[in-house]
Amino acid sequence: MKNFKRAAAILGIVVLLAVCCLPMVFAFGSGENAAGMFRASLGMVILVPVLGYAFWMVYRLVDNKKKEADSAVKNIIFDVGQVLVKYDWEGYLKGFGFPKEEYDAMAEKIFLSQTWNERDKGELSEEEYAEKFVAALPQYESDVREVLKRSYETISPLDYAQTWTKYLKSQGYHLYILSNYCEYTLEKTRPMMSFLKNMDGIIFSCEVKQIKPEPEIYKTVLGRYNLEPSETVFLDDRAENCEAARKLGIHAIQFKNFKQAAGELEKLGVK
Repeated sequence: MKNFKRAAAILGIVVLLAVCCLPMVFAFGSGENAAGMFRASLGMVILVPVLGYAFWMVYRLVDNKKKEADSAVKNIIFDVGQVLVKYDWEGYLKGFGFPKEEYDAMAEKIFLSQTWNERDKGELSEEEYAEKFVAALPQYESDVREVLKRSYETISPLDYAQTWTKYLKSQGYHLYILSNYCEYTLEKTRPMMSFLKNMDGIIFSCEVKQIKPEPEIYKTVLGRYNLEPSETVFLDDRAENCEAARKLGIHAIQFKNFKQAAGELEKLGVK
């Protein structure tokens, strides 16, 4: 198909060049029909590009309708962490240079704790969550507070996020965010998320006081933006979050890397 399109484009260019050269040929001609042929060729110079453009527009219209028919997916919902931004708590925590015993304790009682996940729901203030972490690690109170104070440094941009979402938007897909995110980190990192301007809707867990993989937050995004589950695909790095989406009839792709996710989307007709 690509070779056919290339050949057709080359042929079209040759025809246009030939038509454009005709008036020059007849302009220097002689005979009783020379003037008429010149006017006719001049008319072709105007007519052929107009017809070519018209045919191209019709082709584009038909091709777009075919793409719509090929893909049942109209809506794409993105998680943020490890999908559109990098989340690296381990590298961040190692950067403090804590002794192994303290590092392990911080990892377990902060980043791998249930309280850390609950923090994304935003039912308590940031200080109240800090007190919970301190209570779990009283011997490291000052370090705990410093780790939490700079915890937004776990987040960094991914170079493909803006380009990818902008492209999908240009293809006519409706894009949304559904992400577990704590209020403090969101406030600090939102300015780096340039891809948010490509979204038709945004739901962060801390703003709706709901959290994945609880079904309520999926129902919120479907209801708020009037999305049909069968026309929607959800990308998330966590298997349990994807499974929760599937239970509500939403297509789901567990994100591992950009190339893999783009390939999975293509299988659903998203190109």
